[in-house]
Amino acid sequence: MQNAIIGEETKAAPLVPKLERQRLHDTVVDHLRNLIVEAVLTPGTKLNERELCETLGISRTPLREALKVLAAEGLIEISPNRGASVSKMTETEIWETFELMSGLEAMSGELACDRITPVELAEIKALHYAMLACKAQNDLPGYYSRNQAIHDKINDAARNSVLRQTYLTLNRRLQALRFKSNFQPHKWDSAAHDHDEMVKALEARDGKRLAAVLRQHLLDKRDAVLSAAALPTTDKTETLP
Repeated sequence: MQNAIIGEETKAAPLVPKLERQRLHDTVVDHLRNLIVEAVLTPGTKLNERELCETLGISRTPLREALKVLAAEGLIEISPNRGASVSKMTETEIWETFELMSGLEAMSGELACDRITPVELAEIKALHYAMLACKAQNDLPGYYSRNQAIHDKINDAARNSVLRQTYLTLNRRLQALRFKSNFQPHKWDSAAHDHDEMVKALEARDGKRLAAVLRQHLLDKRDAVLSAAALPTTDKTETLP
């Protein structure tokens, strides 16, 4: 058997290195999450436990534990009769979840401008420049990981534990779609420009400006996802492929 993950249809997949056992639980969760975020495992893909175990070099126990974690995050669905599959979101769910996330991001930005430390700001700026370097190299996974770290640090700098937990829970469901929203070059360029504006607003401690940029940034991502799925944004009843 080739070192590929097989869903409902056989398709080629990147070679996947076997996992280190000392960090097995967290590693399996993170690894599968990244495969979902980066669309190696696409929405609706049925997960074959035996083939996943062989591909990743693990037993079924850590795999099943990881699947339970990802199911709690809303990234996969587990059915007693059909097993596990990568979750799909309906257009309505995408619309409403991005809408809510735009509000959470806006609140994070406004609070962060009042509460962020110079060290945290320097870390965000360093991530921003590293992110732009990844973009120049056409490294979407590298760009995305730094992009998400920036959003995460802004949220953390808001110093609101309830906002933090709500943000983390909701963002897990959107990670794959946020990654996908940069597939079109002009959308990627626009997103990078937004991040320039975020850094400027943070440096100026302009909470209202940063809130506005973050809110529109998330709504633009929503529209990019729906546009890529060729679904009209006025009819929110269908399911993305």
